[in-house]
Amino acid sequence: MSISSPGLGSGIDISALVTGLVSAEGLTKTQNYNIKEAKYQAEISAFGSLKGALASFQTSVKALQSLTDFQQRTANSTDTQVFTASVDSTATVSQYGIEVVQMARAQKLLTKDGAFPTSTTVVGAGTLKFAQGSESFSITVSATDTVAELRDAINAATDNTGLTAAIINVDDGAGGTESKLVLTSNKTGLDNTITVTVDEDGNGLFNDAADLDNTGLSRLINANLDEPTSALDGQIKVDGQLISRENNTFSGVIDGVTINGTGVGAGESLSVSLNKDAVTAKINAFITSYNKVVETFTSLGHYNATTESGGVLLGDSTLRGIQNALRTQISSSVSGLSGAPFSTLAEIGITTDKSGQLTLNTELLDTKLESNFDDLGQLFASTSGLSNTLDNLIEGYVSSTGIISSRTDGLKVRVEDVSEQRDALNRRLASLESRLLAQFTAMDVLVSSLQNQSSFLTQQLANLPGAYNPNK
Repeated sequence: MSISSPGLGSGIDISALVTGLVSAEGLTKTQNYNIKEAKYQAEISAFGSLKGALASFQTSVKALQSLTDFQQRTANSTDTQVFTASVDSTATVSQYGIEVVQMARAQKLLTKDGAFPTSTTVVGAGTLKFAQGSESFSITVSATDTVAELRDAINAATDNTGLTAAIINVDDGAGGTESKLVLTSNKTGLDNTITVTVDEDGNGLFNDAADLDNTGLSRLINANLDEPTSALDGQIKVDGQLISRENNTFSGVIDGVTINGTGVGAGESLSVSLNKDAVTAKINAFITSYNKVVETFTSLGHYNATTESGGVLLGDSTLRGIQNALRTQISSSVSGLSGAPFSTLAEIGITTDKSGQLTLNTELLDTKLESNFDDLGQLFASTSGLSNTLDNLIEGYVSSTGIISSRTDGLKVRVEDVSEQRDALNRRLASLESRLLAQFTAMDVLVSSLQNQSSFLTQQLANLPGAYNPNK
């Protein structure tokens, strides 16, 4: 807005006058634009809230789409210090006696007393071959390589089959210390026993006399090493039957069950039961998230007769359509379940109250889970089950090309239209302001000119001969 001083001729504050006229001209339209924009923005926010509630509900729906979710079992150990267990949906509900006879163990080998006095002792030249089960790797040793360098070469070997080398410094029995090379298998079980052979003369043979004489590299073959820890298989008994594995994990013993030994012990038991708690938790999450959708419907579409006011989306056809579609789907019978013990939510204890929210009869659900645990999954997770149909229905609302996005995009266009209309109005008002300022300024100049002329004429008339002058 231009700045001007009060009219010099008229005495009128032209700037204030023009501002008032321009404001009056744009007031009604500006208010209408503000009201429209606020309404559209509120509706965009409302549809965002609805989309969020539906997306959360869809997440809980998806959690019930897999039949295996309704076939979950749980395993219980009477003493987890002896064994733990895990199960999948194929496990049979039953109970088993468990004894952990022996824990699997990895082998450890150690150089004999006096074999290598220090870690800098040269070990000898040739080839060392380390085997564990059907796997092996070799290390080429030069005539100057020390025990420490051999340790590092073993640990750095890219084809190492699972062997770790270390050096420990121990008392030598004469007041000093000596170094010992320790070879530890990283794998438990008898099949992973360490076998060390050498080829000192380079003839490709690892068993001739030169390779067994306990000098040079042959100080590292099995016959010349101590075994402080022998390899052991893990062993358990299931109902008195012995089972051995190279580690402490026993799968394939009981269908659908994996037993993990944690310590030797007898007289324990493993029970496999239906995991009703997991299914109940998923169903409760389903009910809770659906009820939040219902609360959103109520908040956005309600009408208060006392205050004669309503929600942002009161009477909106999209809101009403989504609400009706979900209600219908929730209360409908699932098709394709002929012969099944139930085909509706009500038959497992889920019903709708007067407000439209779902309620759960926990006793009835527990009964159905106890008597028809696997069948209950068909109601939700079959091809035509409630979860799949609801998921598809909700996806049509919340996807990027869904109904809610379409409505929101349309409202955003309306907001842009209002913004453009407001900009156009502001341009017209700015033009009007400039025009009025010019007109009133010209008028003021004219008034000032007329006043000056009037003063001049009055003065001239007063100076005429014979003119009456009251001051004389």
